[in-house]
Amino acid sequence: MADLEVTEPVENEQQFWHALNSILSAPCPTPESLDDVLRSWLELVATGRDRYLDDEDDIATCSQQLRLSSIFRQNADYVRTQIIYSLLQEDEYGPLHVISNFLLLDGRAEEETFRRMVNEGCFLRLLELIKSCGAHDGRLHRLLLELMYEMSRIEKLPHQDLAQVEDEFVIYLFQLIEAFSDDVDDPYHYAVIRVLLVMNEQYMVASASGAVDPTAPVTHITNRVVKVLSLHGPSFRTFGENIILLLNRATETSLQLIILKLLYLLFTTKATYEYFYTNDLRVLLDVIIRNLLDLPVEMNTLRHTYLRVLAPLLSHTQLSQPPHYKRDQILSLLEILRGSGSAHFLPPEPTTLRLVERVANIPWLVDDEGVLSSVPMKSLTQAQNGSTVSVIANVHEKPGIETPSRKSNLARELRHEQEDAEDAVRSIIAVGPASDTPETTTSNLSVSSTTEGHKAAGRRKPSPPPARRLRAQKSLPIVPKHRHGVPVSPQPPHTPTRMIENSTFAQGDKHGVAAASSSSPTAASAAEAVSGDGKVSGPVAKKQPPKLPPPRRGKLRAVNSLSTLHPVTESLPQTGSTPVA
Repeated sequence: MADLEVTEPVENEQQFWHALNSILSAPCPTPESLDDVLRSWLELVATGRDRYLDDEDDIATCSQQLRLSSIFRQNADYVRTQIIYSLLQEDEYGPLHVISNFLLLDGRAEEETFRRMVNEGCFLRLLELIKSCGAHDGRLHRLLLELMYEMSRIEKLPHQDLAQVEDEFVIYLFQLIEAFSDDVDDPYHYAVIRVLLVMNEQYMVASASGAVDPTAPVTHITNRVVKVLSLHGPSFRTFGENIILLLNRATETSLQLIILKLLYLLFTTKATYEYFYTNDLRVLLDVIIRNLLDLPVEMNTLRHTYLRVLAPLLSHTQLSQPPHYKRDQILSLLEILRGSGSAHFLPPEPTTLRLVERVANIPWLVDDEGVLSSVPMKSLTQAQNGSTVSVIANVHEKPGIETPSRKSNLARELRHEQEDAEDAVRSIIAVGPASDTPETTTSNLSVSSTTEGHKAAGRRKPSPPPARRLRAQKSLPIVPKHRHGVPVSPQPPHTPTRMIENSTFAQGDKHGVAAASSSSPTAASAAEAVSGDGKVSGPVAKKQPPKLPPPRRGKLRAVNSLSTLHPVTESLPQTGSTPVA
């Protein structure tokens, strides 16, 4: 792919994307035409890298368009092979950047790409490019580090490739970490750390392969990562600080495992017992306790690895010296892992119990130091250490799998139960209050089926609640028609007292009825109410007291005597009117 030609000139970003679509949509009936399309694609993207593709995501978009094109779908193996060969032969940084970006994107989607790269010897090529381009092209350098990390954690590297790694290269990576120690959140920073972690894992796998496969050739390979830290550890403490910080933030299981593998070697190698600062070791202990308590029951592999690291951490490092940090919390953790006092869960498996007892037998964790278990915790022998290393080295997890959390699982279950309860309540509210009508009875019978339907439908958005029913306003209570047990009849219209008295006196004089007789009980009970025009309106149940007091008896006699002497000149009621009794 040395002769690169672009048929159309590109002067702006819009023309760039138009030219890219034109290249990838061209027909390729022969292998020669397919090679021409790949050359044109590579030259166009490499030319536009510094002009239009400032962000790494823009280059990834160009790689993704190639993967989605009909050219790649119909000739995937051929395209991968050509691009891998281009990585081995290309020397210019622009095309190398485009090639590395495509291989990284394609390898994350198809792990077979990384395996083919290892088989084709791409590790040594990446090793050479990382050492040469660091001072010239920072974007390409970071991309090559990411490509080496992803490729090395998928496939075991050949012994001859690992043997080509020198101490100078490992020291160069540690120096990069020290140079970028000002910003721990820099993605370039962690790219270098992950390469050192995966190289340590490759060394452990290579050293443990003889124990796993007796037929494999016996070849001793020095772990360059542990060697450099053993000789120059105080100069590269930033690396130790950052792997603890990375473990604290890591949610991917495979990343936690490769960090724990290096920590185990550092805590079981005498030259690196005190590589970490004491405060960093305390932070690491807090992280391990938290993660062990948060791991679900099914995560036995990761739990065993944490326990294997915890034992040498407490016995070989500065944490073994008084004042002992969080002794009570450690003992409480061990009791929980033993399953003590928990009758509702299955007992832990034998491996977990054995590893827990190994930690519990550390001298400063035992209550009475004079009474220890039959196998006290000491430095592991070479045979025991070798067997443990082989076990830890062969612990793997597929990349990209997140570690589940016990707290998140419980919170998720509680949230689901709460949502189910809310769905059931909404269903009952939608049915309405119970009644004796057939429709209501049918609706009440369907409440359970509605709730089941909500559960089967998942966590879909519930329907809004129905409108509230307004209750009918109650009428005011009726005022009782009695007073102290005596019935009360409606009162007639009020008639002036003076008019009634004058009419009574006039009628009494005409018919010879004494005025005083109208005040007798019999007359009062038979009295009738007289309206303003002199008509009788009916009997009155109870006589209302007059507004004015009645005249005295002496005055009443004087008035009667005067009426007999002097006739009354007032007009009498007309004939036909009813006289007042």
